Amino acid sequence: MIVLDRSVLVLNQNYEPLNVCSVRRALALVFRGKASSVETGPGAVRSVSSSYAVPSVVRLERYVRAPRRRVVLSKRNVLRRDNYECQYCGVRDRKMTIDHVIPKTHDGPSSWENLVAAC
Repeated sequence: MIVLDRSVLVLNQNYEPLNVCSVRRALALVFRGKASSVETGPGAVRSVSSSYAVPSVVRLERYVRAPRRRVVLSKRNVLRRDNYECQYCGVRDRKMTIDHVIPKTHDGPSSWENLVAAC
């Protein structure tokens, strides 16, 4: 896969997931000062005189009032948000699961705020 076509998670100013875009679009947002890189992925984009880390998550500098359309809450998207890193011990692995911080048995919701990657 070409580096510029990889997916990048776009977060609102309050860290709420908004969208997924390409590395090309994410770098354009960062260079224009409209977003900042929160997490970088493997690889780099190189020019004649510079090298830029490839973002995997970017956060917008200004709050965007988005329509109620949201990034789908799924295991894959939670793992991508957490960069396949266990939020309890910091181990990185592609074979992760997701965990409810407040367990479902204690009425913990299945929401972005209550789900984390775990090994």
